[in-house]
Amino acid sequence: MSTTCVYPLEPEHAFRLAKEAGFDGIEIMVTQEVTTQQADGLVEMSERWELPILSIHAPVLLLTHFVWGRDPRVKLARTAELTKAVGADAVVVHPPFRWQASYALEFLSIVRDLSAEHGVEIAVENMFPWRAAGRNMKAYMPGWDPRDMDCDAVTLDFSHAALSGVNSLKYAEDLGDRLRHVHLCDGSGAIGEGQIFDEHLLPGHGREPVAETLRMLTDRGWDGSVVAEINTRKARSEAERLDMLRETVAFAREHTATSDARAHESPLRRAIDAILPGRQR
Repeated sequence: MSTTCVYPLEPEHAFRLAKEAGFDGIEIMVTQEVTTQQADGLVEMSERWELPILSIHAPVLLLTHFVWGRDPRVKLARTAELTKAVGADAVVVHPPFRWQASYALEFLSIVRDLSAEHGVEIAVENMFPWRAAGRNMKAYMPGWDPRDMDCDAVTLDFSHAALSGVNSLKYAEDLGDRLRHVHLCDGSGAIGEGQIFDEHLLPGHGREPVAETLRMLTDRGWDGSVVAEINTRKARSEAERLDMLRETVAFAREHTATSDARAHESPLRRAIDAILPGRQR
């Protein structure tokens, strides 16, 4: 579970809710909150709640403009250092904004160099076009779509795919082995089809082929990470938020368990499946 699922709650609450909801681990989004920036506190919470930190999301949002200074190179380097310090192995980063011109020109080489230096995967996340005055704007450099970038690892975000008018299943197939990280959520439509903001709906509540994509990845033996990144800010109570998180966990387990379930079934059960594939369990 990404800590963004319960933003603006502090990491302590994120660990607690992730544990109660049944997640296997945590992704930390680095924010203005100091506890998201310091390894010692994060490791202590990880050990206390028995939830490993799987990945760190670099501070790329506009609200984190001054976190670790203003140089995006430094921000990404500090993120890689933090990732290593907490025992995680993956960094998630957004492509540069167009106005970060010098950083954008070096972005892909910076990603590759920092990945090698710190021994962590840096997975570039798919974004989406911005829209103003009825026109799509090129807000990112070298672009919003990592399929067109010379990078070794990519994060697929279903909500961003929806905004881009991209079919997530085809997107995942196009990426092949470069797909290393998934942000589990959903979206209801593309910019220009009435959508103007990033929804991060619960999986199965939008129009992206989320279940099909998870099943495809599972069937091909994919070994990346699936991290929930849903919006629970409309929850009217902690109980309602917890229900949303539990629903997300259940969705993920249902659609990533197929291959494992088959592997552990007895020969007799598999034979029955072959004869009566539609039988009820």
